[in-house]
Amino acid sequence: MDNNSNLLKQLVMLGIGTTSLVAEKLQEVSEQWVKDGKINPDQAKTFVDDMTEHLKSEQGNWETQLQRQLRNMLQDMGVPRQSEMDELRGRLDRLERQMRDLENRNWR
Repeated sequence: MDNNSNLLKQLVMLGIGTTSLVAEKLQEVSEQWVKDGKINPDQAKTFVDDMTEHLKSEQGNWETQLQRQLRNMLQDMGVPRQSEMDELRGRLDRLERQMRDLENRNWR
């Protein structure tokens, strides 16, 4: 699961990097519009702030969707969830304890 967690982190970082790049380009475009006289500096700031906020909210949605898809993909591949592994470990521990108890009874 560690590799999958690492993959998820890499994909999230890619999304963050992409968002940063888009925000930087938005800033450049708005500065050019101000230079060209198409918008005033206040409009440029509002435009960049609104778009950046929108990108951040979309990034959160993207991360949630990515996690859901990765979870579904792992489930389709038959990779057990952590809770299932914990349950199996508990069952195994109980069986081992019962086996030791039975062995100890036979040796008495």
